[in-house]
Amino acid sequence: MKPGFSCVLVVLGLLHSAIMSVWGVTTTFPSFPTPVSFPTSDFSSSYPPDSAWSTSRSKSQSFSNFTGNRDDRGVCQCSVILPDNTFPAVRVERLEITAQTISKKFEKELSKVKEYVQLISKYEEKLLNLTVRVSIMEKDFISYTVLDFELIKMEVKEMEKLIKQLKVGFAGSTVIVDQLEVEIRNMTILVGQLETLDKNNVLAIRRQILALKNKLKECEEASKEENLPPPPAPGSCAHGGVMNVSKPAVVQLNWLGFSYKYGAWGRDYSPQNPGNGVYWVAPLNTNGRTLQYYRLYNTKDDLLLYTNARQNQITYGQGSGTVVYKNNMYVNWYNTRNMAKINLTTNRVDLSQALPNAAYNNRFSYANVGWQDMDFAVDENGLWVIYATEASTGNIVISKLNDTTLAVLNTWHTKQYKPSVTNTFMVCGVLYATRTLNTRIEEIFYYYDTNTGQEGRLNIIMQKMQENVQSINYHPFEQKLFVYNDGYLLNYDLVFQQIPQ
Repeated sequence: MKPGFSCVLVVLGLLHSAIMSVWGVTTTFPSFPTPVSFPTSDFSSSYPPDSAWSTSRSKSQSFSNFTGNRDDRGVCQCSVILPDNTFPAVRVERLEITAQTISKKFEKELSKVKEYVQLISKYEEKLLNLTVRVSIMEKDFISYTVLDFELIKMEVKEMEKLIKQLKVGFAGSTVIVDQLEVEIRNMTILVGQLETLDKNNVLAIRRQILALKNKLKECEEASKEENLPPPPAPGSCAHGGVMNVSKPAVVQLNWLGFSYKYGAWGRDYSPQNPGNGVYWVAPLNTNGRTLQYYRLYNTKDDLLLYTNARQNQITYGQGSGTVVYKNNMYVNWYNTRNMAKINLTTNRVDLSQALPNAAYNNRFSYANVGWQDMDFAVDENGLWVIYATEASTGNIVISKLNDTTLAVLNTWHTKQYKPSVTNTFMVCGVLYATRTLNTRIEEIFYYYDTNTGQEGRLNIIMQKMQENVQSINYHPFEQKLFVYNDGYLLNYDLVFQQIPQ
């Protein structure tokens, strides 16, 4: 037998004996039915002496029932009868896995505890700092501003939030966290009391001063309104033109809803019956081009409540340049340069007449508003149409119309480019044009007086509810503007300049 093999036997024997002693098992070695043979290779050196064999054998006394011999080729054959109590490798492996799992969990929980300890320490310092600050505020006679209190409140709220997170994450004892929570709650109450008491009542005085300032501002605005020049008689042009406009009054959302952003609205005006005209609302279809349906309301209350409405259908008007004058609606007829006159009583087109040389089909519409090549207007002098031609190179052209025949009575050419204007309206024969300053402010910036042929610049601010203005119509008797603003119906009161006596 090779010396190496005897060493292996000795190690196996010692290992087995050690394991059995650890487990507290007394071992016997029953024999297996079949011996296990371990062939070895040829010896490369001389066999060990018998003393070596005996030494090896003495070190392996824990094994029994084994023999060895050498065959004719010099190969050593050993038969070893192993015990049936095999090494518990599976149990040892399970024990090792369990130990690793427990170790990982322990490390995880330990890291959590360390993190919580750091956070608690940090916020304990903050809480101590706050306590000192509040104590100083209690004892000091110096007045503190709202900002001082708000900063402390913000820090206290931040700590309250952290305490809630800690309570959720802490799986063990929460005595320290509970104590912190109570202290923070007490701090919140104390800050509230301090703000309420405010030794010099400076905060209360400042609030009173602010309220007085607001009242003073309201009084100033009211006095300005009281000092406004008296309005001219309804339907009269005894004034020096538009000087200002009021803030918008939101009357209603159009009856079709917010999606119908394009359209027009107003009130019928007739010099013979100026104060009894019907209210009309004409939203375009969602394509922003086609006028198909409109509604009429006898009173403003009906308009506000969406009741007692008469709904009519036409096929089709085009654009948001619609007006109503003497119980007739005037529109640009679809896909043409024709002006159409629709009788509101019968809902029939009584007359259709081409507007000479007028550009149409979105050639020179207003800024931000499509398909308004023709914009009809009504004022104290009657019916007008605002448009552009190729000959005017897109500049605004104003024509006075015969409301019965739609014949052009007179025409004026301006120097204002129509697509740079958001909308226009007429008052006493004067054209007023608007432009956008931002999403909430419109400006009346230009005028053209057909009475004198003069034009110039203005700076009259108009507030608006939505971004785009689709149409502006003027009612001479009410002296109001009727504005269609992204689906909303707005009213503005006009303020006129007095003529010096």
